[in-house]
Amino acid sequence: MPSGGLSLMDLEPAYKVESIRTVEDIQHEFWPLNEIDPENAKFPCCLVWTPLPVVSWLAPFIGHVGICTEDGTAVGFSGSNFINVDDFAFGSVAKYLQLHRKQCCFPRNLAAHTCKHGYKHTEFGSAVTWDDAIQSSIRHFEHKSYNLFTCNSYSFLANCLNRLSYGGSMNWNMINVGALLLFKGHWVDNISILRSFSPFILVVCFGIFMVGWPFLVALLAFSLLLLAWFVFGTYCVKNLLDS
Repeated sequence: MPSGGLSLMDLEPAYKVESIRTVEDIQHEFWPLNEIDPENAKFPCCLVWTPLPVVSWLAPFIGHVGICTEDGTAVGFSGSNFINVDDFAFGSVAKYLQLHRKQCCFPRNLAAHTCKHGYKHTEFGSAVTWDDAIQSSIRHFEHKSYNLFTCNSYSFLANCLNRLSYGGSMNWNMINVGALLLFKGHWVDNISILRSFSPFILVVCFGIFMVGWPFLVALLAFSLLLLAWFVFGTYCVKNLLDS
């Protein structure tokens, strides 16, 4: 063998050392999360939901949403130029969904993307950690005006998930974020279910008592129009809704 060359036996230890370093980096990046603790309002790496006054009374599938940091602190876009941190607006968390950091893309450089978007992800604003994505979204939304119909807490969540490229997707928006929580979220307890639906049931009962069954038709029409607006704004008119 030529002088100064490396044999296969020489390369193998170097390969093992590099593999160990890579594993250590991953283990350091994904440090173990604490348990979900509703009593102390800690929901590590979770999407969270709570009823929104008045709106949820008429359309219980809509509420206020937020995203939690790795230590479980809730963060949400709650008003114009205002981001709530560790003080979930409009009441305690009623529903949550924990996400998996391994389904996120945390590129340290352009060649390190694990998602298929690459340049698009970098241009949008990729993140190197879960909390880094949340901080970037906070900086983006702390100068935005809150509007229930065009720029709300669902927009903030969609922005975070797009920065994370969660599930390999950068197509997160108000509709699929809402559907994710609606169909896959877990209720904190039975009290949360009661707190979420009792105002709606009372409104329905009062409306039927005062107006009759046409009230249900009007309520259904309101819900369908609201849903149609978000579907139209999300999929038919580009940049109408924020995300």
